Amino acid sequence: QVELMESGGGSVQPGGSLRLSCAASGIIFSVNVMGWYRQAPEKQREALATITSGGRTDYADSVKGRFTISRDNAKNTVYLEMNSLKPEDTAVYYCTGDLNGRDYWGQGTQVTVSS
Repeated sequence: QVELMESGGGSVQPGGSLRLSCAASGIIFSVNVMGWYRQAPEKQREALATITSGGRTDYADSVKGRFTISRDNAKNTVYLEMNSLKPEDTAVYYCTGDLNGRDYWGQGTQVTVSS
């Protein structure tokens, strides 16, 4: 059974940093685009960043310059380094990936930015 599992969420003060990880497990023979989304209470899910298997990245304007997406293809893992966090970054963060030609989503990890 193929699945994605996020880790690394938590609480941090404004201006702080967090690093999220998302590992794919199961029988995997291809991993294409992977990405991160988030959903704040009473808001729509927002795409944050994507990364291709070749390392090409794309970011939403809301996180450009503060968040960095990266991946380790050998570990089938994608990361999201988040710096200069703001209270409005508070949300559940989800990873997604095109694994074996299908889209998969993780269960999400909570990030809370508060003083």
